[in-house]
Amino acid sequence: MNPSSIRKINSEKPEPDIIKAAADIVRQGGVVAFPTRCLYGLGADAFDTNAVDRVARIKLRPSDNPILVLIDSRQRLTDLVTHVPPAAVVLMQAFWPGRLTLVFEAQATLPHPLTAGSAKIGVRIPAHTVAAALVKQVGSPVTGTSANISGHPGCHRVSDLDPRMSAQVDMILDGGTLESGVGSTVIDITQDPPRIFREGQVAAKEIWDCLSQK
Repeated sequence: MNPSSIRKINSEKPEPDIIKAAADIVRQGGVVAFPTRCLYGLGADAFDTNAVDRVARIKLRPSDNPILVLIDSRQRLTDLVTHVPPAAVVLMQAFWPGRLTLVFEAQATLPHPLTAGSAKIGVRIPAHTVAAALVKQVGSPVTGTSANISGHPGCHRVSDLDPRMSAQVDMILDGGTLESGVGSTVIDITQDPPRIFREGQVAAKEIWDCLSQK
């Protein structure tokens, strides 16, 4: 790990100059490791094919494994998805920001590694203050995949980052030790009824109860 690439950041009140420096790196095609609610993630410009390819290479991620993205507002969905079903609106109102990743039909122009040829894209608005500030400062969607080698556990603190990964990123935002817990729940809302791919922070019962009241 290159100590010069690590910037300590206040997870409650992120320092604007540090967020700006990280966002500048992302806008220039770089990759930044940053804290989310439970795990550290890897951020790159989601519309920059080379940058997204680099994230996949850093993670040693199989080409058939999609990469989710983070946005700062629902308005950004128009750049990423072809359709927002009514069920998605209900779930966004109930669980965003954070906790739930929604899988939509993807715009055909998105970089291939984001969709892995599935024609679908996973999207979330982050709740963690650093992640939210970074995505807002970048001003466009940012990759939100976990900062781990594919198949290995996610990291709750910077010291646990795989050295192969930390040596390749351009900046690491160290927000301290994160809450323990699982990642976001992932649900595909391109079908009716929706399909839960992965149960995480939002229990399946919460989702079905929410949708039954729409």
